[in-house]
Amino acid sequence: MKNVIDPFISLSYWPSAGGFGSNTNILETNIINPSVVLSVLIYFGKGVCASYNLLSLSNLLDNRKQKILNTIRNSEELCKGAIDQLEKARARLREVEMIGDKIRVNGDSQVEREKGDLINVASNNLEQLEDPKNETVYSEQQRAIDQIRQQVSRQALRRTIGTLNSRFKIELHLRTINQNIGLFRTMMNTPD
Repeated sequence: MKNVIDPFISLSYWPSAGGFGSNTNILETNIINPSVVLSVLIYFGKGVCASYNLLSLSNLLDNRKQKILNTIRNSEELCKGAIDQLEKARARLREVEMIGDKIRVNGDSQVEREKGDLINVASNNLEQLEDPKNETVYSEQQRAIDQIRQQVSRQALRRTIGTLNSRFKIELHLRTINQNIGLFRTMMNTPD
């Protein structure tokens, strides 16, 4: 047992080689083991190969060749079908892109039309709102002018009364009042 383990143990003690070289010793190169295995395979393999004659081997190869050719043909047909489908899909994509472009152009023009319509409606609404507003402003101006006129006339009347009161004496007032009463009586007594 020790003789079997010694070569493995000695492997760990070997220093690493610096390069390649040739070894001519047959026992160290271990050519014997592969030659024995190869000769056993040849000896026992003769019976296996002898049971198949040359004709059955060619039939086997022909069958395999036909299967491979059929597989290649099927693959080529599938490839052609896939290429046809790809071309159809590309054509459909082009059609869809053209339809999409038309829709986009129509949508843009529709948006512009609707935008113009909305602007027109908004300006019409604004004009309609401006008319009552202008009328309201005009009526408010007229009301303010009337109020100012009334206030000015009241103030003028007050000033006039104040001026008259300060300039006329009471006697003059009484005389003016009596004269006005006399005129009024004559107006009442005169037949029409």
